[in-house]
Amino acid sequence: MKITWGENVGMALSAVWSHRFRSLLTVLGIVIGITTVVTVSSLLTGLRQGIVVFFQELGPDNIFLSKTTGDPNNPYVPPKEQRRKAIRVEYADIISRLCPSVEQTTVALFVPSVMGGKPLVAKVPGADSDQIIVVGDHPNAFAMIPRDMAAGRLFTHEEERRAARVALLGFKIAEALFPDGRAVGRTVQVDGAEYTVLGVFAKAKGGFFGENGVDSQITLPLRTAQLRYPQLDRYMISAKARPGLRQQAYEEIEGILRKVRHTPAGDPDDFSLSTPDQIIKQFDSVTGLIVMVSIAISGLGLLVGGIGVMNIMLVSVTERTREIGVRKAIGARRIDIVTQFLMEAMALTGAGGFLGIVFAVLMTMLVGALVPSLPSEVPLWAVLTGLGVSVAIGLFFGTWPAVKAARLDPVEALRYE
Repeated sequence: MKITWGENVGMALSAVWSHRFRSLLTVLGIVIGITTVVTVSSLLTGLRQGIVVFFQELGPDNIFLSKTTGDPNNPYVPPKEQRRKAIRVEYADIISRLCPSVEQTTVALFVPSVMGGKPLVAKVPGADSDQIIVVGDHPNAFAMIPRDMAAGRLFTHEEERRAARVALLGFKIAEALFPDGRAVGRTVQVDGAEYTVLGVFAKAKGGFFGENGVDSQITLPLRTAQLRYPQLDRYMISAKARPGLRQQAYEEIEGILRKVRHTPAGDPDDFSLSTPDQIIKQFDSVTGLIVMVSIAISGLGLLVGGIGVMNIMLVSVTERTREIGVRKAIGARRIDIVTQFLMEAMALTGAGGFLGIVFAVLMTMLVGALVPSLPSEVPLWAVLTGLGVSVAIGLFFGTWPAVKAARLDPVEALRYE
C-alpha cells in the first residue's frame, strides 16, 4: 500500500489538530523564538531603511571631514580624540586646490546645543523651543546637498559675505515656532540674537527612529555664525568628489590632511574622514550584532521547542503502536511510516513557526502604532527564514521518533495494549 504525499500531509495535520492544546504547548518555545527573531529583524530593517535614505540625501559622492568621529552635534567626544587639533576653515581651500578628484568643497560650523550650562533657545512671541540645532553653512552646501524648500528661499553668497542676520528653518522647528505656517519674513530670536527667516525647508527624508535632525535645524550664513560665536572651532568640511572618483578623492584628502597637520608616518589619522556608505556599514555591523544576540537567545527557545517535539512524537509513537502495526500488516512500508511521522513533526513545528510570524507581525504593527517615529517593516526574508527554520526543527527532532516507529515489529505492535 503506497500513501501519497497529500495523504501524509492530511494525516499529519489531522493528528496535530486532534491534539491542538497539547500541540500548542509543545511548540510554545518555537513560537517565542520565531516571534523574537522576526520582530527584531522587522524593527531593524525599518530603522536601516530610514538611515540609508538619510545618508543618501547627504550625497553619495560626498566626503566629510571633521575633528572627531560621530555626529558633530554630539557633545561626547571619545577620550583619545579630545586632544586632536581643530579642523581649520583654510583646509577647504587647500583641498579644492590640491585634490584634482574633488569637484567642490563647503564648510559648516556646528554650534553646541548647550553653552555655558544653558541650552540654546529659539523664541518668537508666544512660543519657544530648546530642541534646536544651530549650524552655520556656506551657500555651496545647498549645491552639494540639495534640499527642497517648503517656503521662501535660500540665502545668497552676498548675504553670507556681509554676515546678514538671516536664517533658514527646518520643517519641524518652523511648525513649532510658527504653527500658522507663515514663517517667511518674520523674525526669530536664537540664543539672544534676532534673525529674519528667509525660508523653510521641506520635511527631510529618512532619519534615525523616524526623526531627522535637520528638521530641527536653524541654518545661519557661515560668516554670521562665525561672528556670533567667534570662540567656536567645531567645523566640518564636506568635499564632493568627481563622478566615479570618490575613493581616489578620499585618498587624496587623507594624504593632504596628514601633510598639512604634520601627522607622523605610521601614526593613525588625527582627524575623521567618512562617507555615507561607511556610516551605513558601521550601522550594519552594530545591527548585525543585535540580530546575532537575538538569534542566540531565541535559539534556546527553539531548542526547547525541538526537544518538546521529539518528546511528544515519542509519546505519539507509543500511543499509536497498534495503528502502526495495522498499517504494516496491510502493506505499509517503512518509508511510509517514517514519512507519516516526519510530516506530523514538521506540521507541528511549521504551525508553531506560522504562529510566531503572526505574533511578530502583530507586535511590529503595535510598535509602529505606539511609536510612529520608529519605522518598522516585516522583511520577506525573515518570514521565509522563520518558516524554514521551524520546519527544519521538525525534520531534525522528528527523525528519531519516525525511525523508531518504522522499526516496530508488526506482530508485536498488533499485540500492544
